[in-house]
Amino acid sequence: MSARKEAHPERGRASREVPADPQSAADLGAQVPLQGDLAAELEAAREEAGRNLETAQRWQAEFENFRRRQAAQAEDQALRAGERVVERLLPVMDDLERTIDHTLQGGDLGHLLQGVEMVQKQLIEVLGREGVEVIDPFGEEFDPHVHQAVSQREEPSLPEHTVVDVLQKGFRMHGRVLRPAMVVVSSGGPGRET
Repeated sequence: MSARKEAHPERGRASREVPADPQSAADLGAQVPLQGDLAAELEAAREEAGRNLETAQRWQAEFENFRRRQAAQAEDQALRAGERVVERLLPVMDDLERTIDHTLQGGDLGHLLQGVEMVQKQLIEVLGREGVEVIDPFGEEFDPHVHQAVSQREEPSLPEHTVVDVLQKGFRMHGRVLRPAMVVVSSGGPGRET
């Protein structure tokens, strides 16, 4: 047993004191420095890592601030866009009130109708400047992407699926349908040529 105790300490000492293999050092070259102050290099690496971490944290904070500013600007622009539309609608509202007041003060219904039609025209112009188009498909072929059929009417003289009545106009903005037109379509007529 004493021989075993003596063998273990020698193996432990031998494993701690193994010199660098000259062949390995030649193969690795400058990749692994075998001499020098490792503690100083480790401290320098830690300082560099700390500086890099501070820089990354500063960039992250700046990015978060930028993102917040962009979100606030987008919200402000959306509010301003709404203000612009409202400002353009105010004169339309004024004209509508004047039309109502004129009718209440004894104006005839012909003037009321004429005034309401003028207000409607103004409103359509304001919406048009904002990119809104009216969908009024009377006489056109039914298109399920733009129209909503609510009923059919027997019309043997018209091609199948022709819009014969518009119950509610639709609206499209910048190519996107906001509201489809509610329509009545024909049935019982000849098929459409494609």
